[in-house]
Amino acid sequence: MIKAVVFDLDNTLIDFMRLKTRSCEEAVLAMIGAGLDMKKEEALKVLFELYDKYGLEDQKIFQKFLRATIGRIDWKILSSGIVAYRRVKSGYLEPYPRVHSTLINLKVRGIKLAILSDAPKMRAWLRIASMRLTDFFDVVVTHDDTKHFKPHPATFKLVLKRLGLPPQEVLMVGDWPERDILGAKKVGMLTCLASYGCVKPSKRVKPDWSINSIEELINIIESVNDG
Repeated sequence: MIKAVVFDLDNTLIDFMRLKTRSCEEAVLAMIGAGLDMKKEEALKVLFELYDKYGLEDQKIFQKFLRATIGRIDWKILSSGIVAYRRVKSGYLEPYPRVHSTLINLKVRGIKLAILSDAPKMRAWLRIASMRLTDFFDVVVTHDDTKHFKPHPATFKLVLKRLGLPPQEVLMVGDWPERDILGAKKVGMLTCLASYGCVKPSKRVKPDWSINSIEELINIIESVNDG
Protein backbone atom coordinates (compact mmCIF):
# COMPACT_ATOMS: atom_id res chain seq x y z
CA MET A 1 0.00 0.00 0.00
CA ILE A 2 1.25 3.48 -0.86
CA LYS A 3 0.89 5.80 2.14
CA ALA A 4 3.11 8.67 0.99
CA VAL A 5 4.37 10.27 -2.22
CA VAL A 6 7.72 12.08 -2.33
CA PHE A 7 8.25 14.56 -5.15
CA ASP A 8 11.38 15.99 -6.61
CA LEU A 9 10.84 19.73 -7.15
CA ASP A 10 12.50 20.98 -10.34
CA ASN A 11 11.20 19.42 -13.58
CA THR A 12 8.73 17.35 -11.56
CA LEU A 13 6.47 19.98 -10.04
CA ILE A 14 8.06 22.98 -11.82
CA ASP A 15 8.99 23.21 -15.49
CA PHE A 16 12.45 24.23 -14.30
CA MET A 17 14.43 23.93 -17.53
CA ARG A 18 11.95 26.14 -19.38
CA LEU A 19 12.26 28.64 -16.56
CA LYS A 20 16.06 28.44 -16.53
CA THR A 21 16.41 28.73 -20.31
CA ARG A 22 14.05 31.71 -20.62
CA SER A 23 15.70 33.51 -17.68
CA CYS A 24 19.19 32.95 -19.08
CA GLU A 25 18.16 34.17 -22.53
CA GLU A 26 16.94 37.46 -21.08
CA ALA A 27 20.02 37.76 -18.85
CA VAL A 28 22.34 37.32 -21.84
CA LEU A 29 20.42 39.87 -23.91
CA ALA A 30 20.61 42.35 -21.02
CA MET A 31 24.35 41.79 -20.65
CA ILE A 32 24.85 42.30 -24.39
CA GLY A 33 22.84 45.51 -24.11
CA ALA A 34 25.12 46.62 -21.28
CA GLY A 35 28.27 46.10 -23.34
CA LEU A 36 29.06 42.38 -23.56
CA ASP A 37 30.57 41.84 -27.00
CA MET A 38 29.19 38.39 -27.81
CA LYS A 39 26.47 36.80 -29.90
CA LYS A 40 23.47 35.53 -27.95
CA GLU A 41 23.92 31.90 -29.05
CA GLU A 42 27.62 31.87 -28.21
CA ALA A 43 27.02 33.40 -24.78
CA LEU A 44 24.26 30.91 -23.94
CA LYS A 45 26.49 28.01 -24.97
CA VAL A 46 29.24 29.17 -22.60
CA LEU A 47 26.76 29.86 -19.79
CA PHE A 48 25.16 26.41 -19.92
CA GLU A 49 28.57 24.74 -20.15
CA LEU A 50 29.37 26.48 -16.86
CA TYR A 51 26.07 25.29 -15.40
CA ASP A 52 27.00 21.73 -16.39
CA LYS A 53 30.32 22.17 -14.60
CA TYR A 54 29.20 23.99 -11.46
CA GLY A 55 25.53 23.00 -11.15
CA LEU A 56 22.24 24.71 -11.93
CA GLU A 57 22.03 26.17 -8.41
CA ASP A 58 25.38 28.03 -8.56
CA GLN A 59 24.68 31.48 -7.16
CA LYS A 60 27.72 33.12 -8.75
CA ILE A 61 27.38 31.68 -12.23
CA PHE A 62 27.30 35.09 -13.93
CA GLN A 63 30.55 36.09 -12.24
CA LYS A 64 32.11 32.86 -13.50
CA PHE A 65 30.63 33.56 -16.94
CA LEU A 66 32.22 37.02 -17.14
CA ARG A 67 35.61 35.74 -15.98
CA ALA A 68 35.41 33.00 -18.62
CA THR A 69 34.38 35.35 -21.44
CA ILE A 70 35.97 38.75 -20.79
CA GLY A 71 38.47 37.83 -18.09
CA ARG A 72 37.04 40.11 -15.39
CA ILE A 73 33.83 41.19 -13.66
CA ASP A 74 32.23 44.21 -15.26
CA TRP A 75 29.70 45.37 -12.68
CA LYS A 76 27.49 47.15 -15.20
CA ILE A 77 27.19 44.00 -17.29
CA LEU A 78 26.83 41.74 -14.24
CA SER A 79 24.07 43.77 -12.58
CA SER A 80 22.14 44.08 -15.84
CA GLY A 81 22.21 40.31 -16.32
CA ILE A 82 21.18 39.50 -12.76
CA VAL A 83 18.25 41.95 -12.77
CA ALA A 84 16.94 40.58 -16.07
CA TYR A 85 17.36 36.99 -14.87
CA ARG A 86 15.45 37.60 -11.63
CA ARG A 87 12.66 39.54 -13.33
CA VAL A 88 11.94 36.78 -15.84
CA LYS A 89 12.40 33.98 -13.32
CA SER A 90 9.80 35.39 -10.94
CA GLY A 91 7.28 35.66 -13.75
CA TYR A 92 7.77 32.08 -15.00
CA LEU A 93 7.68 30.26 -11.67
CA GLU A 94 4.53 28.20 -12.14
CA PRO A 95 3.75 24.52 -11.52
CA TYR A 96 3.07 22.09 -14.33
CA PRO A 97 -0.60 21.79 -15.37
CA ARG A 98 -2.86 19.90 -12.94
CA VAL A 99 -0.33 19.89 -10.10
CA HIS A 100 -2.74 21.56 -7.66
CA SER A 101 -5.67 19.29 -8.48
CA THR A 102 -3.50 16.17 -8.24
CA LEU A 103 -2.08 17.17 -4.85
CA ILE A 104 -5.60 17.89 -3.56
CA ASN A 105 -6.75 14.47 -4.77
CA LEU A 106 -3.85 12.76 -3.00
CA LYS A 107 -4.49 14.65 0.25
CA VAL A 108 -8.18 13.72 0.17
CA ARG A 109 -7.11 10.08 -0.06
CA GLY A 110 -5.03 10.50 3.10
CA ILE A 111 -1.69 10.22 1.30
CA LYS A 112 1.20 12.00 3.00
CA LEU A 113 3.14 14.31 0.68
CA ALA A 114 6.81 15.29 0.76
CA ILE A 115 9.42 17.08 -1.30
CA LEU A 116 13.01 15.89 -1.68
CA SER A 117 15.14 18.49 -3.45
CA ASP A 118 18.83 19.10 -4.09
CA ALA A 119 18.16 22.84 -3.96
CA PRO A 120 19.27 24.90 -0.93
CA LYS A 121 16.55 25.22 1.70
CA MET A 122 15.67 28.87 1.05
CA ARG A 123 15.50 28.44 -2.73
CA ALA A 124 13.33 25.35 -2.40
CA TRP A 125 10.89 27.04 -0.03
CA LEU A 126 10.73 30.18 -2.17
CA ARG A 127 9.76 28.05 -5.16
CA ILE A 128 7.15 26.16 -3.14
CA ALA A 129 5.67 29.40 -1.79
CA SER A 130 5.68 31.08 -5.21
CA MET A 131 3.58 28.22 -6.57
CA ARG A 132 1.20 28.41 -3.57
CA LEU A 133 2.00 24.84 -2.54
CA THR A 134 3.18 25.35 1.06
CA ASP A 135 0.11 23.82 2.71
CA PHE A 136 0.28 20.54 0.78
CA PHE A 137 3.50 19.05 2.11
CA ASP A 138 4.04 17.24 5.39
CA VAL A 139 7.81 17.02 4.90
CA VAL A 140 10.36 19.03 2.90
CA VAL A 141 13.98 17.82 2.74
CA THR A 142 16.63 19.88 0.95
CA HIS A 143 20.37 19.78 0.39
CA ASP A 144 20.89 21.83 3.57
CA ASP A 145 19.32 19.07 5.66
CA THR A 146 21.80 16.34 4.69
CA LYS A 147 24.69 18.09 2.86
CA HIS A 148 24.37 15.33 0.27
CA PHE A 149 22.92 15.27 -3.23
CA LYS A 150 20.76 12.53 -4.68
CA PRO A 151 21.28 9.61 -5.25
CA HIS A 152 23.10 9.52 -1.88
CA PRO A 153 21.02 7.27 0.40
CA ALA A 154 21.16 9.77 3.30
CA THR A 155 18.73 12.07 1.51
CA PHE A 156 16.15 9.34 0.95
CA LYS A 157 16.57 7.87 4.43
CA LEU A 158 15.95 11.27 6.00
CA VAL A 159 12.69 11.85 4.14
CA LEU A 160 11.54 8.34 5.12
CA LYS A 161 12.45 9.02 8.76
CA ARG A 162 10.50 12.28 8.80
CA LEU A 163 7.50 10.62 7.16
CA GLY A 164 7.68 7.80 9.70
CA LEU A 165 7.06 5.15 7.06
CA PRO A 166 8.94 2.13 5.67
CA PRO A 167 10.32 2.50 2.12
CA GLN A 168 7.94 -0.05 0.57
CA GLU A 169 5.00 2.23 1.47
CA VAL A 170 6.49 5.36 -0.12
CA LEU A 171 6.50 6.32 -3.81
CA MET A 172 9.29 8.57 -5.11
CA VAL A 173 8.39 10.70 -8.16
CA GLY A 174 11.21 12.40 -10.04
CA ASP A 175 12.46 13.39 -13.48
CA TRP A 176 16.10 12.24 -13.22
CA PRO A 177 16.59 8.45 -13.38
CA GLU A 178 20.22 8.45 -12.25
CA ARG A 179 19.41 10.55 -9.18
CA ASP A 180 15.75 10.40 -8.19
CA ILE A 181 14.93 6.86 -9.30
CA LEU A 182 18.26 5.15 -8.63
CA GLY A 183 18.61 6.64 -5.15
CA ALA A 184 15.06 5.70 -4.18
CA LYS A 185 15.48 2.15 -5.45
CA LYS A 186 18.64 1.68 -3.40
CA VAL A 187 16.73 2.25 -0.16
CA GLY A 188 13.72 0.16 -1.22
CA MET A 189 11.23 2.86 -2.19
CA LEU A 190 8.71 2.50 -5.00
CA THR A 191 9.61 4.71 -7.98
CA CYS A 192 7.87 6.69 -10.70
CA LEU A 193 9.61 8.59 -13.49
CA ALA A 194 8.12 11.99 -14.38
CA SER A 195 8.89 11.50 -18.05
CA TYR A 196 7.26 14.83 -18.95
CA GLY A 197 10.18 16.59 -17.25
CA CYS A 198 12.98 14.13 -17.96
CA VAL A 199 15.93 15.76 -19.74
CA LYS A 200 18.50 13.07 -18.95
CA PRO A 201 16.93 9.66 -19.74
CA SER A 202 18.64 6.43 -18.76
CA LYS A 203 18.46 2.94 -20.23
CA ARG A 204 20.16 1.52 -17.15
CA VAL A 205 17.71 2.68 -14.47
CA LYS A 206 14.17 1.29 -14.69
CA PRO A 207 11.37 2.87 -12.60
CA ASP A 208 8.37 0.91 -11.36
CA TRP A 209 6.10 3.31 -13.26
CA SER A 210 6.44 6.16 -15.74
CA ILE A 211 3.95 9.00 -16.24
CA ASN A 212 3.46 11.56 -19.01
CA SER A 213 1.40 13.92 -16.85
CA ILE A 214 1.24 14.33 -13.10
CA GLU A 215 -2.45 13.40 -12.73
CA GLU A 216 -1.58 9.86 -13.87
CA LEU A 217 -0.32 9.35 -10.30
CA ILE A 218 -3.92 8.90 -9.22
CA ASN A 219 -4.24 5.80 -11.41
CA ILE A 220 -1.09 4.36 -9.84
CA ILE A 221 -2.38 4.97 -6.32
CA GLU A 222 -5.73 3.43 -7.19
CA SER A 223 -4.16 0.36 -8.79
CA VAL A 224 -1.95 -0.31 -5.76
CA ASN A 225 -4.25 0.71 -2.89
CA ASP A 226 -7.66 -0.22 -4.29
CA GLY A 227 -6.78 -2.95 -6.76
